[in-house]
Amino acid sequence: MMLTEEEISALLLSLKVSLWAVAGMLPPGILLGWLLARRRFPGKSLLEATVHLPLVLPPTVTGYVLLLAFGRNGWLGGWLHDALGITFAFTWKGAAIAAAVMSFPLLVQAVKLAMSLVEPRLEQAAATLGAGPARVFMTVTLPLAFPGILTGTILSYARSVGEFGATITFVGNIAGETRTLPLAFFTYTQSVDGEEPAMRLVFISVALAFTALLGSEFLARRAERRLRGA
Repeated sequence: MMLTEEEISALLLSLKVSLWAVAGMLPPGILLGWLLARRRFPGKSLLEATVHLPLVLPPTVTGYVLLLAFGRNGWLGGWLHDALGITFAFTWKGAAIAAAVMSFPLLVQAVKLAMSLVEPRLEQAAATLGAGPARVFMTVTLPLAFPGILTGTILSYARSVGEFGATITFVGNIAGETRTLPLAFFTYTQSVDGEEPAMRLVFISVALAFTALLGSEFLARRAERRLRGA
C-alpha cells in the first residue's frame, strides 16, 4: 500500500501532535490522578466533573471554547501572542492542545484507578523508615501504579491520534499544518475521487488503534509481572 505525500504528511503530523499532547498532559495527569485518588478536599467533586467534562461535551463545543480562550483575541491567547509571540489557533501546537484536552480525562481516570489500588501500608512502611512524602511517592507509589499509568498513557495517545471535532473547530483543516489523519480522512470523503485514499487511511487508523491496544495490554502485563517478581 503506497501512500501519497499528503497522506504521509497527515500521518506524521498526527503522530507528532499526539506525542506532544501526551508529553504535555502526563505530569498534570499523574498529579491530578493521585490527588483525586488519595486526598479529600472541598470542591473535589467539582474538580473531577470539570476534568471529565470533555468526555460528555460535544467535541466541537470544546474546540470552540479553546478558540475563545487561545485565539488571537482570546483572554489567554492574546496575552501569549503579545507577550511571548506564541500562537496556538490554526497551528499544529493548537492541535496538540485540542488532542490533550480531549484525551486528558482518560489519562486521569486510569491514573486515579491505579493510585487507588496501591496498598497504603507499603507507603506507611516506607514513611516509618524515614522516607519523606516526595520520596515515598517516587519510590513506592509511582512504581506500583506504573502499569495503570502506562495503560492510560497509551490509550490517551491513541485517543489523541483520532481526535477530530475539537481540532477542526480550534485549528481548522490546513494541509501540512493542522490536517491530521482524521481531518485528511474527512477531506477525502468530501472529494469526488477520494474513496481510494480514504480507504487507505481507514486501514492505517485501524492498524494504529489495534497496535495501541495490543501494546497497552502487553506492556501493562509485563510491568505487572516485574512488580510481582520484585
